Parts: sequence; structure tokens; C-alpha cells
Amino acid sequence: MTTFGLVPGACHGAWCFELLVPELRALGHEAIAVDLPCDDPAVDLEGYADIATQALVGAPDDLVLVGHSLAAHTIPRVVRRRPVRTLVFLCGVIPPRAGERNDDEPQLEEPGTFTGLRTDELGRFSFPDPRDAIAAFYQDCEPELAAWAAARLRPQSTTPHRTLNEPIDWPDMPCVSIVCGEDRVARAEWGRWAARERLLGAPVHELPGGHSPFVSRPADLARLLAAVA
Repeated sequence: MTTFGLVPGACHGAWCFELLVPELRALGHEAIAVDLPCDDPAVDLEGYADIATQALVGAPDDLVLVGHSLAAHTIPRVVRRRPVRTLVFLCGVIPPRAGERNDDEPQLEEPGTFTGLRTDELGRFSFPDPRDAIAAFYQDCEPELAAWAAARLRPQSTTPHRTLNEPIDWPDMPCVSIVCGEDRVARAEWGRWAARERLLGAPVHELPGGHSPFVSRPADLARLLAAVA
């Protein structure tokens, strides 16, 4: 049995894994979904790592840590705080590595994906129109599921984004990347490049669909996570 720690990306919370957790358990594994205060401007990436670490107290030392999207910046920081067996970057916006070759870096997001974003008085961004959120995150989901997910999104503080371009101290441990073929937020082409340059040739596995396979195809994602773990 493997225990998976599931860390959400921007605007999301532990709720986004509600369909994935039972699929992992049906395969004989355990899962702990982490909630982060994405809407709190006082919390930075180190704070996210502290909160995730606290949520994972009691998890075994061979924990497999899965970071979705922006959580690609959180999970390597958790490794400095507790034992982890493997890092899995799911549609990850993977942090830079000092000395990486980036002259051939592809475009990260599909052009136009974030044109619907608006910023509030606290500097937090969100999609006021749920149709824009669905187009970015859930374009391959059934309409009812997409509407359910879009309604639960929270504003995202930009505090963590202040250090997104700073190289991090990468842990020396197994890493795996999962990309999605029609992802508009972290395009598969970019994900394959990042696995080569930032994860030093880590294995890349591909699923069809968009940025949120834990909503659109949780059973497929669970089987893939079980296999790569």
C-alpha cells in the first residue's frame, strides 16, 4: 500500500481531490488531501510547505507527494521538512533549476487562457465568470462536474508568485511528471521540456484532457499514480 499526499494548485483546495481519493482507496492505497489558504495574502510558499507538512503528520516516511499545478513549488519544500519517497508533478508549473538550459523553453500556457482573470483589492486573482474558469481548468469535464468545480474555486493570492522565478534547492530524490495532452494552463509541450531541464530527465507520463484530471478522469489518474508510485 502506498500513501499519497495530494497538494492542490492555485485557487483550489482539498475538495478538488474528492473524486480521486476513493479511486485510490479502491486500488488499495491511502490518500491525504491537503488544504492550503490560497486566498490569504499573508502566506507565501514556505507557509504553504509548513501547512502541508502539518497536514501530513503521521503519514509514513515512504509518502508519495503529488503536487498539482502551482503546488509544484510547494512539494519540493515539504521534502526539507519531512521524509518523502517520490515527488509527482501533476500538470506541474515546475520551479526553475539553477543553470538550466532555457533557450528552447516553450510557451507555458495556451494564449488567451487567463484573459478572464481579474484582481481584487487584496491583489488576489480569480475568474469572475465561471465560464472562463471552466475553459481554463475543466474544458474536458462533464458540464455538471465542471460547474461544481468552478463554483468551489477561491481567489488566489499573488504572494506565492513573488518567488516563482527563483531557483530552488532541488532535493536529490525520485521525481515523476504527469502531463495532460490538452492542458491549457501548463501545456504538455512545456511539461515535457520542464521534466527534461528542471527535473533532469525525470520520467514523463501523459493523460488525455485538460488541467484537472482529478475531476475529469479520476479513475485513470488513480491507476497512473498507483503505477508510477
